[in-house]
Amino acid sequence: MGIAGTEVAKEASSIILLDDNFSSTITALMWGRAVNDAVKKFLQFQVTVNITAVILTFVSAVSNSSNHSVLTAVQLLWVNLIMDTLAALALATDAPTKNILDRPPERKNAPLITINMWKMITGQAIYQLIVTFVLYFRGHENFQLCA
Repeated sequence: MGIAGTEVAKEASSIILLDDNFSSTITALMWGRAVNDAVKKFLQFQVTVNITAVILTFVSAVSNSSNHSVLTAVQLLWVNLIMDTLAALALATDAPTKNILDRPPERKNAPLITINMWKMITGQAIYQLIVTFVLYFRGHENFQLCA
């Protein structure tokens, strides 16, 4: 802690609390867990959308007679820019709640992307691919669009 802590402890620590109040320790713990949760949510979102974009781009380029993808390189860059910015803003505004303290702490060597997250990533990517493939391959028939 900032007041009672020694200089050696302050230099070796990752975070220094400016007062010796125990509630500051609880607040720091809550924010640390909230940031960790936000990073995991952001990673799950990013990996899902990137897997979907890569598979969509590859399949649409291979299945097209002229070998052109449904998304150009510039469109992929715009999608990536918008996706990164809005996701980061949305996840950075999550404030910690009191129930975040009810769960046990994570191990230091715990994986950043857990098995449950991989299941969610896979399921969400498959769903997104099904929707985009139906729109890409059968959109003209389903919506009776003029070509």
